[in-house]
Amino acid sequence: MPHAHDPIARLDGAIKHYGRLTALAGADLQLHRGELLALLGPNGAGKTTAIGLLLGLLRADGGSVELFGQDPQRIEARRRIGVMLQNAALPPTLRVGELLRLTASYYPSPRTLQESAELGGVADLLRRPYAKLSGGQQRRVQFALALCGRPELLFLDEPTVGMDIEVRQRLWAAIRRLVAEGCAVLLTTHYLEEAEALADRVCVMSRGRMIHQGTVDELRARVALKRVRCLGTVPLEVVRGWPEVSEARRENERLHIGTAEAEAVVRRLLDADPQLRELEVQRAGLAEAFTELTRDAAGVAANDQREAA
Repeated sequence: MPHAHDPIARLDGAIKHYGRLTALAGADLQLHRGELLALLGPNGAGKTTAIGLLLGLLRADGGSVELFGQDPQRIEARRRIGVMLQNAALPPTLRVGELLRLTASYYPSPRTLQESAELGGVADLLRRPYAKLSGGQQRRVQFALALCGRPELLFLDEPTVGMDIEVRQRLWAAIRRLVAEGCAVLLTTHYLEEAEALADRVCVMSRGRMIHQGTVDELRARVALKRVRCLGTVPLEVVRGWPEVSEARRENERLHIGTAEAEAVVRRLLDADPQLRELEVQRAGLAEAFTELTRDAAGVAANDQREAA
């Protein structure tokens, strides 16, 4: 009998080739109940291939792939998931309510129409033909369709593209509710603030490999850079000349400094300007940590290629 803490989705040394291109080179990934895992990486990192393997849309050329302890292509496993991909081909003439009823009919114990509509934020669209909706409204419908089967695992691929900020935040609230109810979520997004707001864990991919897995705080901790902001009179050219400063700029009279030695920079600022005010020190955000991590991985890969040549 599977243990409660066993992963419900797993890649173990997964390898996938497309001709001479290696899309996945021994990828490892585990997803557990009641957690949201953000899968991040630049274009071409292998995210889509990893999801395709877990969905049973692709077959691995090596390693193993499991969904609820089964082959992802088995219908028993696939009935337990919900999927919202970047591109969805839905019948354009059907009304939103009809799409929800049709999709729910494929599952053994779906949510009610009203529950799916309210959780997905489409209760006001039920009588509208799908083709008459805006891009953002269509994404909301796709989200509602993904959750209507009461999935134990939800795949969300760039779910908030085309949504305005208010609608995006409502969708975030719905995702948090699903996770709190025990649903696992695998999220891919280019909005790093989205991953920062939602993710229990982050997995960063580069060139078909998982180069970091951990919490958002653990990813930030790998980057020494901190941000110092203040109002003061120290000339920008002087600050840029300090050896501890990586970058410096002014925006609306506020001085912004990037540094790996924040304490030393703060001391210099206070010595140079006793009237310094509104001083803030912040650690690197997820976006900066992600950029540095993937840049380092790309540099290592380039060196390996040169040595191999």
